[in-house]
Amino acid sequence: MSDPLGLIGSPATARPLGLVAPGRVGGGPLAGGAGPDFKQLLREQLDEVNQLQQDASRAMEDLAIGRRDDVEGVIIATQKADIAFRMLLQVRNKVMDAYEEVKQIRI
Repeated sequence: MSDPLGLIGSPATARPLGLVAPGRVGGGPLAGGAGPDFKQLLREQLDEVNQLQQDASRAMEDLAIGRRDDVEGVIIATQKADIAFRMLLQVRNKVMDAYEEVKQIRI
């Protein structure tokens, strides 16, 4: 199954945790701003999930009024939107868990 959000990279592009890419200091953004920041990546993923949900809703409406007759295509669009939403929800839960953990750190 493919990754609808593109959050899971291929093993060839993955780096072990704790290693810093060349040009990075302490795991921050790339020197010179070459890479996208977390906010931008999250916004893009939210927009993609939103688009998938709109496509699924449009497909269901088209099926209901008779403009479309492929039930399989509607089911696939609905499942794709559902999986993308669930994955995004899990990312949100992990981010919230990390935030709660950082909040507990005493300085």
